[in-house]
Order: sequence, then C-alpha cells, then structure tokens
Amino acid sequence: MTKERLDLGRLGEDLALKKIRSLGYMFIARNYRCPLGEVDLVARDGDTLVFIEIKTRKGRSLGYAKESITKRKRRQLSKVALAYMKSHGVVDARSRFDVVAVHIRGGITEIEVVRNAFDLSYD
Repeated sequence: MTKERLDLGRLGEDLALKKIRSLGYMFIARNYRCPLGEVDLVARDGDTLVFIEIKTRKGRSLGYAKESITKRKRRQLSKVALAYMKSHGVVDARSRFDVVAVHIRGGITEIEVVRNAFDLSYD
C-alpha cells in the first residue's frame, strides 16, 4: 500500500473518530487486530458495543465508499468482532456494525455514519 493511501486512511480514521465522539460514542479501541483480521474502531454507544469499519475515499462519491463493504468483508468483520467479544468477556453484550464513510473532494469533507449497516455474517 502506498504512503498516500496509508495517510488517507489515517486521516479518515481521525475524522471518523472525531465524528463518532461528537455523536456520543465512547471510544474503546483503534485498529483492533487478532489472527482473524482487523476492525478499524471499537466503541460503545450507550449499552451497545459497536464495531466500526471506516471507508475513506478521495474524489469518488460517498455512496461508493459505503457500498465497498463486500460480503467477504462483512464475514471477516463478524469473525473479528466475535473474537474481540470472546477475548474481552463480553459475549452477551448487545453489539452492532456501523460504517463511517468519509469523502474528501476539493478540500470539502463529508462524513456519514451508517448505524447498524449490516448484520453478523456467518456464510
């Protein structure tokens, strides 16, 4: 991955974290990794544990960022979320998956939080 893409990803994560905090989420972890993969952010929204995937795009539409989470990616995020819950002893916690789409174009930044973007995926 190029330095430019890594920098764009970091910027998107910073902006997404700021946005979810402004919405009242309590930040727990950034870039949680386990042998099954990674989730960008883990947070709490009230009594719900939230696993957040961030998609940052430059020049393309906000919709394109949201639609870029494939079935395979949903399955992988589901496995990581279950591993997180098991390793942190919160398997009975209410949880959900959110997507934060960050669109940067010509110095203008749009950020959209899609709550409950998809369900736990087993298949």
